[in-house]
Amino acid sequence: MTLEEKTTLSRFLDLAGDYLKDGYYKEHKDPVTVQTETQAHKSDEANTNNLSSLPLAYQVEEDESSGSESSIFESPDSALAGLYSAINNCNECPLGSGRINPVPGEGAANPLVMVIGEGPDEDEDRTGRPFAGKAGQLLDRMLASVGLSRETNCYITNIVKCRPPENRDPGPEEISSCIKFLKRQIILLRPLVILCAGRVAAQNILDTREGINSLRNSFTEYRPGFSGDPGEEIEEKAIPVLCTFHPGAILRDESLKRPVWEDLKLLRSKLISLNGDYAASAGDA
Repeated sequence: MTLEEKTTLSRFLDLAGDYLKDGYYKEHKDPVTVQTETQAHKSDEANTNNLSSLPLAYQVEEDESSGSESSIFESPDSALAGLYSAINNCNECPLGSGRINPVPGEGAANPLVMVIGEGPDEDEDRTGRPFAGKAGQLLDRMLASVGLSRETNCYITNIVKCRPPENRDPGPEEISSCIKFLKRQIILLRPLVILCAGRVAAQNILDTREGINSLRNSFTEYRPGFSGDPGEEIEEKAIPVLCTFHPGAILRDESLKRPVWEDLKLLRSKLISLNGDYAASAGDA
């Protein structure tokens, strides 16, 4: 039966039904229109279900800025999206089986600064977002004091991507399993500067056992080395690393606020020397 014949028959049946029911004709949609709308609804519903099944860190609200250059979600098959998928499916250490959500990181695609913490806490595990609790709120204020933000020019992540039980420090085996993801992020994002928040991040990025007090007040060069992809050539460009106290430590000891502010001013000076746009906007902050 042709499409025209189907449409004529449908209209006749609708008319007959209306007459037998109450004698009044009612307007009906053509079957082709109904079928098209049904298929579109099913497609939208499937897309929504696929999105809602992802951790919050992977979900992006569609707005006018979603296609901007600063978004890390430029396409489903981008390198970062592939890395996030690998993190999501990783169970190389016991942390993977105990997590609610992995916490890969979030922020700008071409960051001036990559902030690296130790590991997700309870709030981060629940939301899938790095530095999501009180320590994260303090970190956001710290960054804002020198013209930085996770929304525009920073990327924030951790040494390990899953929460250690009871918020303990991640162990050597856990860090060993996860460090390849962090190195890959550094290579893909190419931050101008790395800011290590706390002893765990500082020691593992700089491969040292020195304490955080010894590592502060100066920049140390870092090269990520092997990218995780066999045969891939990478540019061995050194990235300056600055270490400071973790925001959680500041919440426990307010006397750390002054040395952290000194570290942030040092970070600001370095960025001014490295990036003209930042220098123009830094002002007297």
